Amino acid sequence: MWLFFGLGAIVFACLNLYNFYKNRDSSLYRFISMALTCLTLLAFYRDAGQRVVNEDWAGLMDILPTMSTALLFLTLAAIVINGFTLFMRKK
Repeated sequence: MWLFFGLGAIVFACLNLYNFYKNRDSSLYRFISMALTCLTLLAFYRDAGQRVVNEDWAGLMDILPTMSTALLFLTLAAIVINGFTLFMRKK
């Protein structure tokens, strides 16, 4: 589930940039992108919690180190991209 939320966040961040450069209102895309980013993080931690409950330690050791780094990078990228369109308004 977190994969779909993450892909959606990337798509809406790109739509946000596209509309920003076309001088259109991009606030809806910005909101959707940040909301999907938050849902991605929540879904990932829910998945990790389910693995702990099921005592799937091998799955945790396989997924958590790599994906937590990737999620950190992508979350920071979403903040920078959406923040860019928020604070760099064209005049």
